[in-house]
Amino acid sequence: MANIPKKVVERFTRSTVRFQKVLQIAKDRDVNESDTVSILNDILGEVLGYDKYLEVTSEFAIRSTYCDLAIRVDDKVQFLVEAKAIGIGLKDIHMKQACDYGANHGVPWVILTNGITWNIYKIRFEQPINYDLVCTFDFLALNIRNEKDQECLFMLSKEGLAKKAREEYYEKVQSLNRYVIGNLIIGESVLGLLRRELKQLAGGMKIEIPEIENIVRNEVLKREIVEGDEAEAAKTRLNKFYKKKLLSRKTKKESVPQPISISEPTNESVTEKLLREAKEE
Repeated sequence: MANIPKKVVERFTRSTVRFQKVLQIAKDRDVNESDTVSILNDILGEVLGYDKYLEVTSEFAIRSTYCDLAIRVDDKVQFLVEAKAIGIGLKDIHMKQACDYGANHGVPWVILTNGITWNIYKIRFEQPINYDLVCTFDFLALNIRNEKDQECLFMLSKEGLAKKAREEYYEKVQSLNRYVIGNLIIGESVLGLLRRELKQLAGGMKIEIPEIENIVRNEVLKREIVEGDEAEAAKTRLNKFYKKKLLSRKTKKESVPQPISISEPTNESVTEKLLREAKEE
């Protein structure tokens, strides 16, 4: 994650505590959706650094339906915000509704929130359309001294857009998860390392990699880690990484100039050459 500018951290520190108080009061009073959206508009401006008059709009129509809020910077919609009343818990149906908004307009980043719980999704424009939960946090529980909480806010902030913070955060989430780690464990390099250590432990006894893989798959890892859509996505990601790594090594090897062998000039005849070569054989 890119370093967060000091002035941004200071703004987070100053404004987050204020809105934690506001949200708690709103929760106690069980304010409606309209009031929740109004508070969210202020959070986007005072905490996340957007101009709430020029860069945040509630008049963004998607197929004749208006989403609650849209964040537009440099004439491009950066986030769609689907809001629910502060007293309503976020459910799968809300998430689908929010992601459908993004998919229908080609906006990959979507925020679903009731002011307290914030879920940030990235839509994958594939067949069928899919999405990843990139980050989730409870605004009332945020501790701005905590680096992870700072990262969550920064990836949503205007300054974070310029530093591609959300893309970096997404890449980290995609790499550091149980499915990727599980597929790394059953990968050739890790299984080879396990085989070497087990052979030493067993005093040189013959141990084959398929034996180890079978135990790891069926007795060490949970089945869901190595099977199913998420596991396949992790496997595909790793295969692309290894392929890119192999190609990079090959390109480097080919780009290294090979030493040119310069033979000494000789007056040796063909006959003498043949006799010498036969002798050498």
